[in-house]
Amino acid sequence: MKNQISYKYIIALALPIILGSAVQNIIAVSDSIFLYHYSDIDFQAISIASVLYLIVSAIGFGFSRGGQIIIARYHGSNNIRGIKKAFYTLLIFELFLATVIFALLQLFPEAILGLFINDPLLLERGVEYISYRSYGIFFSYIGVAIIAYYTGVAKPLFIVIDTFFLLVVNLLLNYVLIFGNWGYEAMGIGGAGLASSIAEFAAFILFIAYMILERHPVVPGIFTKPVLEVAHFKDIYKISINIVLQVIVGMGSWLIFFGIIENLGRYELGVSNVIRVIYLLLSVPTWGFSSAMNTISSNLCGSKNLDEVIPVTHKVAFLNVSLTMLISLPILLFPEQLLYPFFGKEDMTLIQDSQPVFYMLIAIMFLFSLGAIYFDSVIGLGKTRWGFYVKLITSASYLILLYYIVEYTDFGIKMAWATEIFYWILVLGAALYFLFVRKWKKTLASIIS
Repeated sequence: MKNQISYKYIIALALPIILGSAVQNIIAVSDSIFLYHYSDIDFQAISIASVLYLIVSAIGFGFSRGGQIIIARYHGSNNIRGIKKAFYTLLIFELFLATVIFALLQLFPEAILGLFINDPLLLERGVEYISYRSYGIFFSYIGVAIIAYYTGVAKPLFIVIDTFFLLVVNLLLNYVLIFGNWGYEAMGIGGAGLASSIAEFAAFILFIAYMILERHPVVPGIFTKPVLEVAHFKDIYKISINIVLQVIVGMGSWLIFFGIIENLGRYELGVSNVIRVIYLLLSVPTWGFSSAMNTISSNLCGSKNLDEVIPVTHKVAFLNVSLTMLISLPILLFPEQLLYPFFGKEDMTLIQDSQPVFYMLIAIMFLFSLGAIYFDSVIGLGKTRWGFYVKLITSASYLILLYYIVEYTDFGIKMAWATEIFYWILVLGAALYFLFVRKWKKTLASIIS
């Protein structure tokens, strides 16, 4: 792959993944915007309930990243049979995981959400959302296994089509089920959960049809004679568990963040939910480019081109920061004008009260879009345990600071969100230290030689 990692190659690989890897973010944004126009209490409740589901979906996605790294390495060494074995192992793994998590969410939704929500009414609404949303876990987890396969073999184009189809179905069903249009009963937050689950099922069916009918597959006959290798379960677990722990720590800290914000009051929680929706929307490019960085870094490792890792990481970071800021600056500087199509109604108080934090989000988005790329470049090299330790330490530090600001000062919501700047400075610093100070090339060269 030497001398082939151009900006054109990175863009061609990353743009489809931007949608595919960020699909849960986009669904959460869609659900929140519809509920913003339906009910204040449902809009406040989904701020925590949807973050819980993002953690659930991110657990499946985290394990798929391990499979993606293995598939990418096999692809880098042109091992077709290895790709097939890794894919089926990941698929079985994801199905088992989905079954366990689905059972937990169906049996103990109040106990799980109750760890983060004190308000009884918010808890009731959150449980209603999760009870419907959890049915989508099976299709979501199978979907991320398929995305890991196509991302790992650097053939992600159909991810765009499938994701677009999912979003159209989700938007349509949100309109019907949340508000009770076309003769259906209005379901509110429960309708949002059901709409998203049905949309994931529809997208799953479309993806399976594509895999069966694909004209030039990387692995011919992907559905004929499934092959498994027990050793791959251990490999996927070994690589992925630290990624999943990173997800639990990173996303879990955000869930705790909103739990702490709830202590400021329901209105402040509503303001933070507006900010969260915008944050998720603006994060879409970074989710895609960081996933692409994983694939590229892993491919370079598999093809023994370690000297290319840092130069390519610089290129991906430049593209991601440029695109993120190009999208972010207009929205964050002129929110009332540009967000009106999504949040426009007679009372724009929530948007107006969010505006001071929007200005701070400019710095947050810059550091996030930079830090995530360098961090995921290291993860693509297989350094997932290192990543977990970094996320654990940085998340703990950030939550301690957040708790102090909310409970012991009068700084309010603006300074509470400023802790995100502190968090991403720590993550970026750790990644740069690893890439530019530690002698990782010598260590990896001895392993892959």
